[in-house]
Amino acid sequence: MTGSVTGSDERGGELLRLEQVDVAYAGVPAVRDVSLAVARGEVLAVLGPSGCGKSTLLRALAGLEPLTGGRIVFDGADLAGVPTHKRGFALMFQDGQLFGHLSVARNVGYPLRLRRRPRVEVAARVDELLGIVGLAGYGDRSPATLSGGERQRVALARALAVAPRLLLLDEPLSALDATLRESLAADLREILRAAGTTAVMVTHDHDEAFAVADTMAVMFDGQVVQHGPIADLWAHPATPPTATFLGYAGVRTGEAAEVLCRAAGVGPTRWIALRRSALHVDDVGPLGGRVLAVTSTPEQLRLQVELDEVGVVDAVAPLGRPLAVGASVRLSVDATRMATAPEPTG
Repeated sequence: MTGSVTGSDERGGELLRLEQVDVAYAGVPAVRDVSLAVARGEVLAVLGPSGCGKSTLLRALAGLEPLTGGRIVFDGADLAGVPTHKRGFALMFQDGQLFGHLSVARNVGYPLRLRRRPRVEVAARVDELLGIVGLAGYGDRSPATLSGGERQRVALARALAVAPRLLLLDEPLSALDATLRESLAADLREILRAAGTTAVMVTHDHDEAFAVADTMAVMFDGQVVQHGPIADLWAHPATPPTATFLGYAGVRTGEAAEVLCRAAGVGPTRWIALRRSALHVDDVGPLGGRVLAVTSTPEQLRLQVELDEVGVVDAVAPLGRPLAVGASVRLSVDATRMATAPEPTG
C-alpha cells in the first residue's frame, strides 16, 4: 500500500462508553446489560455467534436501534436523542454497498459531496484515500470490474472520507475468501492505526478479530461474557464456550483435566482448554495413547490420539516422523498452549 493518512496517532483516554445497554425487539431482549469502554484510537472487536446480539449492538451505537435501557456516552456526551446523521459516525457493511452506477472515485467522494465540499478538495481527498487503501489509479473504474477485496477497500475509503468520529464495521470481511480475508484484515488494521481511527467491529471470526482489533468483547445470548485486551482473553478465557469460540481445539473437565494438568506441571483446575498443538509426540512424555488418525500439513503432522483417562485429543508431531494409525505414542503437554479456568471471585 502507498499513501499517507490524515489523522492523529494519539491513543488512549476513554472516548466511547456503554452503560448497562439494553435493546429489545417487541419486548424480546436482544442486547442485555452491556457495559463497555473504548479508548480513543482503539479498535474493539465484538465477537460472537450469529444471533448473539452483536449486530444489534452496532446498530444501537449508530442510532439505528433505540435503547430500552442504559445509555451510550461518546466523548463525554450522552447520545440519547441524537439522530444517526448527527453522530458523526460511519457504518461499513459486509457487502460494502457501493453505488453500481458511480465510478470508484465518485463512490469514495459521495459523502464529501453531500457535505458540499469544494470539488478540488473532494478530488484531492479521494486520491489520498485511494492511495491509502492500495487502489491508486482506480478512480475511473466501475465497481463491477473490481474483485471482492477491492470493493471492500473502496467501501473503507468511502467510510473514512469524512474522518468519522467513530467507524462501525459490520462483518466487513465475511464475504471474502479465507486468503483474501487474512490479507485485507492486516491492511485494515494498518489503515485504522495510521489514521488514528476509533472503531468498533462486529465479527464471528476470531482470526479476523485477532488480526484487526486491540481489545475484544465476547457475546453470547445478548450479553458480554468477557471484555479486555485480546492477549488477555486468549490467555485466560472466562468460560469453556468462550475458549471454544476463541479457537481452542478442545476443553476437558474433571479427571481428564487433572491428568492433563499433572502432565503439564500446573496446578489442578476446574477445566482446561487446549490449542491444537498443546500436545506433542515425545518419546519420554508422561501420557500414553494410540493414534487414531494422521494428517500431514506443510508444517507438521496433525494427529488424533486416544489417551488413557482423557479420551480423544488433538496432537502434533514433526514432519517425517513415521506414525500410522494404531501406533502407540507418548505425548507431552506444552503449558504455554493451554488455558485453565480462572480462579473463582467473590
